[in-house]
Amino acid sequence: MAKKYGFEKLEVYQDARIYVRQVYLLTSTFSEKEKYGLCSQLQRAAVSIVSNIVEGTSRASNKEKERFIEIAYGSLLETFCQFQIAVDLGYIQQPQLDELQIQIDKIANKLSALKHSYSTLNVQR
Repeated sequence: MAKKYGFEKLEVYQDARIYVRQVYLLTSTFSEKEKYGLCSQLQRAAVSIVSNIVEGTSRASNKEKERFIEIAYGSLLETFCQFQIAVDLGYIQQPQLDELQIQIDKIANKLSALKHSYSTLNVQR
């Protein structure tokens, strides 16, 4: 059996991976002309969420861990903004955005809790 890394046990990591799949599935339905525009931007931002969670958990200092979680949070909100634009352009419907927002809120709350746990550890030292 393959070795499990610590980050793989984090619910926020698992949720973010699911979210990446959702982003890729949704963007596959966008207009071909958006392949290198909005689709690419959404996909890169979604992958950035997961990547920064992983990179953050690998850092030695809690300050660094916090910073990468902040970046992941920013990338998450970036996808929300981009999906709002996708609604404006008619690529997705508002009910789809509402469903995405449930997942976004769930991940955002878990990222905030993870960041708080690192900042609490900083205060205790």
